[in-house]
Amino acid sequence: MTNPTGTIAVGVEEEFHIVDAGTRHLVSRSGDLLHRLPKDRFTQELLRSAVEANSRPFPTLEELARDLTGLRRTMIAAADDLGLGIAAAGTVPLGDVDRMKVSPDPRYEQMLDDYQVLTREQLICGTQVHAEIEDPDLAVMVAHRVGPWLSPLLALSGSSPYWMGEDTGYASYRTLVWRRWPTSGPMSRFDSAADYEQMVKGLVRTGVITDPGMIYFDVRPSAHVPTVELRICDSCPLVDDIVLIAGLFRAVVARELEAVLRDREYEVPLEPVRAATWQAARSGLEGELVDPDAGEPRPGAEVVRRTVDDLRPWLEAAGDWGLVSELAGAAIARGGSAERQRRALARRGRMTDVVDLLLAETRSGT
Repeated sequence: MTNPTGTIAVGVEEEFHIVDAGTRHLVSRSGDLLHRLPKDRFTQELLRSAVEANSRPFPTLEELARDLTGLRRTMIAAADDLGLGIAAAGTVPLGDVDRMKVSPDPRYEQMLDDYQVLTREQLICGTQVHAEIEDPDLAVMVAHRVGPWLSPLLALSGSSPYWMGEDTGYASYRTLVWRRWPTSGPMSRFDSAADYEQMVKGLVRTGVITDPGMIYFDVRPSAHVPTVELRICDSCPLVDDIVLIAGLFRAVVARELEAVLRDREYEVPLEPVRAATWQAARSGLEGELVDPDAGEPRPGAEVVRRTVDDLRPWLEAAGDWGLVSELAGAAIARGGSAERQRRALARRGRMTDVVDLLLAETRSGT
């Protein structure tokens, strides 16, 4: 099967924590780091303890992987010179909310005033994948339809088991922190881009959010580029996992794009999507996930394998089948990031070992 609009380009926005290389604690030094980085590829985040890297859009996963690796290499070299470490993960276990500062931007300062503790506790980082769809009406409909297929993607990314030095019991505690925003969660069905924009304007008019960029659905039509944007995933320590998620997301988008062209009236029930997402945040790869087809619990590894197999026609059409199936097998074999972090802590009982693992994995391959 082929995508009627041709090959879907994919790009990634990747968020990173900044830690002190000596103490391994989060530090508010994004300003120092960004001064040494290309302004067109790196930007500030809500809090000064994080930075964002932006890939180019690419038609192949191999090109995307090279770009992501190059961005990490550039950032890590700059951080080394400043005595800083760079960690790609949903959370890092050592940090003090009271010491973190909002980035110097009027929008962020307004968010701090409006949302208070919710803003101060955004010590989280995510991976956003963009899949190109130029028609805004189709982008809106596809963003709604992909909801049931997000839980295995979240499980693959789960890298935030710790929060302020404590084990939360979740693979992706970042998901729970993020869910507190008033516009988070799965996206409802809209019949057109105009209907979607009317909803966004209505929310801005309420004063609860200040601009369209604060629409934080799990998947949304991007506010600034012609893409469908996956926002549910944690930051991933390993580039291979980002490439795997990007390949699977592109295949889901391609499949649902074809389905939209056949049936524009289909509506996804949101309650099962919310439940499956919560389960993925809780269990990651190691526990049970809700099978997107059957709606029943199955081992996480089995759900991932079934998802890859179900998407094979679209993976093959994009030239991704060999790479994605190989990366999926490797991800299942090594286990999720949350489990790897717990094993690191269990060896000596030191949270600094968890941070060291994240720093090493983020650096690997660069």
